Amino acid sequence: MSGTGAEVLQTPILDAERSDILQKISEEGGYAYVSMATLAAGGDFRAAEVAREMAWEQLHSGPWHSVLPVWRDAYSMACLHVAAFLHRTADFREALKVLDMGLIMGGKLLRPDLESSVEKIMSVSSDGRGSDGGELCEKAGLRLNCEGSNKVLRVLPIRSLSCKIVEKRYSLSLEGFLCDYFLSGSPVIISDCMDHWPARTNWKDMDYLERVAGGRTVPVEVGKNYLCPEWKQELITFSQFLERIKSNDSTSAIPTYLAQHPLFEQIQELRKDIFVPDYCFAGGGELKSLNAWFGPAGTVTPLHHDPHHNILAQVVGKKYIRLYTALISEDLYPYNESMLSNSSQVDLDNLDEKEFPKAQDLDFVDCVLEEGEMLYIPPKWWHYVRSLTTSFSVSFWWGNCSSSPIS
Repeated sequence: MSGTGAEVLQTPILDAERSDILQKISEEGGYAYVSMATLAAGGDFRAAEVAREMAWEQLHSGPWHSVLPVWRDAYSMACLHVAAFLHRTADFREALKVLDMGLIMGGKLLRPDLESSVEKIMSVSSDGRGSDGGELCEKAGLRLNCEGSNKVLRVLPIRSLSCKIVEKRYSLSLEGFLCDYFLSGSPVIISDCMDHWPARTNWKDMDYLERVAGGRTVPVEVGKNYLCPEWKQELITFSQFLERIKSNDSTSAIPTYLAQHPLFEQIQELRKDIFVPDYCFAGGGELKSLNAWFGPAGTVTPLHHDPHHNILAQVVGKKYIRLYTALISEDLYPYNESMLSNSSQVDLDNLDEKEFPKAQDLDFVDCVLEEGEMLYIPPKWWHYVRSLTTSFSVSFWWGNCSSSPIS
């Protein structure tokens, strides 16, 4: 990268951290990886690619929870080697993709190195858009359109907005939240508490999202929801994702959803646009995760519950949300499989009253969560979520629980 004045990515040297990774890999019998990684540090690009492929195979050798953490660090290290070579050939788009894969799939030990490398590439690669960015938003004509309220009930589950509506409070104090809702375990909508977020303006501007994230690689879900057999996951650039949101205006399009992804750990520019609500410090717990939910109208998260306190902040667009108390869990027919035990077999979009008779007349509370509002969802409360428009939300999980089942 001569002539740019920008700092060039260097091939990672075998410092103490990387030497420790290789030592642990050797102890696990990964001698071939160690050999390739050592050659990569010496300047062999093909060896770097082979090392990354070896680590990738280890990450997919069994259930994710059974993968040894050192192999995640090994994958990060290989991604750094490969990205350094790609940077030298000015293949910024591919280098950024490799680094994003390291951030998504790799371990925490070398995360600062990955983030530093991303910053260097973003500074010299046309704002990180890659070859498919730049003019995409203008060509696609992306806009965030809101459907009229008269169309809402047509797409919602039966009995929607016919029972009790979630209570709404304006500028709720932390003390009021703690006493009236947190301690009693009751959901509440909180208004006027995120007007100062830059995201309220920035995320409505697709050109802005394209500029700061267009060339970044993100995992997305394709299909109705994770309980459907045709559901799958893909890795695409943010630019491609924005293009799919536009194409989803067609009723026949299969929805693509960036769901429950730690996007703000990956893309720091977007993290600067939001703030952790004070409510997330109630109860003395700690913030467990901060995730993004971004997709077109029609995306659905099926009926499920989570182990943590949850603030769902609706930054752009609107969502319909239905909640059932944890006290009636058995009447919602949870799956027996451990991986799906926090999900209901009841499909609210197509309720089978014969198969699930106890579910049809249960009491619930629901709401349309409007742009600029936050919803507090207590632990173990079942909830169903449907985007009514193009929607960008942020969930803040906090508490003292250590488990984190599928959401």
